Amino acid sequence: MSAPAEGVFAALADATRWRVLSLLAERGEGTATSLAGELPVSRVAVVKHLAILDRAGLVECRREGREVRYTVRTEPLGETARWMAGIASQWDARLAAIKRMAEEGSGASP
Repeated sequence: MSAPAEGVFAALADATRWRVLSLLAERGEGTATSLAGELPVSRVAVVKHLAILDRAGLVECRREGREVRYTVRTEPLGETARWMAGIASQWDARLAAIKRMAEEGSGASP
């Protein structure tokens, strides 16, 4: 598995982080406080989840006064999607080969 994909999968394996990223994607940006208002966890917990998403490269932050605003970074998601598409393509090729062998084998007389 590619390193970026591993980080993305590890970060998104947690349902709360998945929801945090989804909320940010829906809104365009958010703060830990605004996100905590919609989640069943504390602001401190949201900050910890955002730190994990940040380490995975899935969010970026910018400070505005006392607030830290987070936005989604799409590049790691795109890289992961391309990696998954490559795996799917390999499986499609393998399945097509199996199908060909099965069809060739069924046409032969015993």
